[in-house]
Amino acid sequence: MVMAGKASERLKSLLNQAIAREIQVSIQYMWQHVQTVGPVHVLLSGELKKIAIEEMKHAEEIAERLWYLGGTPTTVPDPIKVGKDLREMIEQDVKDEEKAITLYKQIIEVANEEGDVTTAEIFKKILKDEEEHHDFFTTVLEGLPS
Repeated sequence: MVMAGKASERLKSLLNQAIAREIQVSIQYMWQHVQTVGPVHVLLSGELKKIAIEEMKHAEEIAERLWYLGGTPTTVPDPIKVGKDLREMIEQDVKDEEKAITLYKQIIEVANEEGDVTTAEIFKKILKDEEEHHDFFTTVLEGLPS
């Protein structure tokens, strides 16, 4: 059972993995927003920028929770992979969102096992956002010419 301000090393490690991922994709999506050109820029760049900002807000929220639980938030992102063209960018984004969905379901499970209702609730909300991002990227990918 989690006491106020305490969590297992396993849960704190998972939260740091989530932070590293959120920092990674916030930079990745912002650079994709900057680097898209032509009609694609008009159609996608605003959404990429919006999602990038949402991901940074997730990183902040997770970092605040980790700090409360006695952990130190990482400042090191997972590897950033912008992509050389739109298809490569969006394919990578789909993979990154799938990884996030898997990780966040695991965090919810561990938090529930430890009786940490607040962390579980935070990640349920973030998971919903990640599923929406995944839906956006898969929809874009389906519409791209081969």
